Amino acid sequence: MNYTYIVCCKDGSYYTGWTNDLIKRLEAHNSGKGAKYTRSRHPVTLVYYEEHFSKEEAMSREWQIKQLTRAQKIKIIQENFPDGVNLSKFDAE
Repeated sequence: MNYTYIVCCKDGSYYTGWTNDLIKRLEAHNSGKGAKYTRSRHPVTLVYYEEHFSKEEAMSREWQIKQLTRAQKIKIIQENFPDGVNLSKFDAE
């Protein structure tokens, strides 16, 4: 499975990316080994994600989300994860 995700950085900014291992990618962001943007802005908190069957779909959606305004990103986060993201589904993987 591939994922498009949004994390909230410690400065309140949002970072959007894609990965095929969401937990490992979050760990990389939070250890300072993730994207250049998040290295100085960790810890990050996962606030949104989508599942995709292909890498290409995930990358395409990442680009689409990056074109959104901050307000539009907040709206999709609130519409899809109003109570926050529950990562327990990834515990079994």
